[in-house]
Amino acid sequence: QVQFVESGGGLVQPGGSLRLSCAASGRIFRIYALGWYRQAPEKQRELVAHISSGGRTYYADSVKERFTISRDNARNTVYLQMNALKSEDTAVYCCNLVPLPTSPSWGQGTQVTVSS
Repeated sequence: QVQFVESGGGLVQPGGSLRLSCAASGRIFRIYALGWYRQAPEKQRELVAHISSGGRTYYADSVKERFTISRDNARNTVYLQMNALKSEDTAVYCCNLVPLPTSPSWGQGTQVTVSS
């Protein structure tokens, strides 16, 4: 089972930028599609971006043209560059497989807070 460790979150002002990283275990990292999910308080978890094993990307409308997902298979790492951050981007961000397995294993996630 693939395990994930997320990092890079923090407090940023509206309009600012952050780069999240997700290190994954597993020798077959490169064959998986991976995504960044977020969950804000009292809201359902949502998939904001994902990247296929071949590098094809998808973005939710709410983050399109502001967020960029990328992956480095040599480092077993997936990234999320977040620009022009808004208060509504405040959430805990986690990475995982896409689609989610039946019983997904979640890391601790990384908190992103956008506030002035």
